[in-house]
Amino acid sequence: MNDGDVTALIADDHELFRTGLSALLRQDCGFSSVIEVGSLDAAMQVLGETPTIKFASFDLAMPGVESALSLRSVREVFPQVRVAVVSGSGGRDDIFLALQAGLHGYIPKTLCVKDIVAAFQKIIRGEIFVPSLITELPHQIELPDNTDGPHLPETSTKLTPRQNDVLRLIRCGKSNKEIARLLSLTESTVKVHAVALYRALGVHKRRDAARVFGEHYVEKP
Repeated sequence: MNDGDVTALIADDHELFRTGLSALLRQDCGFSSVIEVGSLDAAMQVLGETPTIKFASFDLAMPGVESALSLRSVREVFPQVRVAVVSGSGGRDDIFLALQAGLHGYIPKTLCVKDIVAAFQKIIRGEIFVPSLITELPHQIELPDNTDGPHLPETSTKLTPRQNDVLRLIRCGKSNKEIARLLSLTESTVKVHAVALYRALGVHKRRDAARVFGEHYVEKP
């Protein structure tokens, strides 16, 4: 990969594992820089502020991630980024959910270094990687239907802390610019969190997000 300043993102709460993946992405995948973060909120902020990111890997066990479906908004907001799960879980259900979310690959941490590198390279080339054990799954997937009206998916009650912050300010009638100032974020990062929470709540508009939140959530004192 020789596209100038091309960046990768590693989101994993295990520092030692992040360091190892960072070295692989630099040495074997041609990235000029690699950003490391330890939570989904931090990853969303970095993605919103770093347009040179072309590849991002996510662990499922870090703060903010309930399942691979939590990463669907990453694909929606950053369609130019190749997105993969790198997880300690090799369960078929987790892999299936990652494919449902539109991710570009699922890499178990149990793979050897050579195979992890090969998986990274395949995803970066524009292909889909799944472990050989379940290569038949992509042909069996039925993506969930998109409904027009607000609904409350099972995972919608699990907003990240930053998404909750943004939602509370949306309920107060604040604009993205005002929310950015209050939370010390950029406007683009606020937009990223807003899109993610809309997805979690099953809505498309700010007023619907506020209404659904008010109907189904009771804030703790």
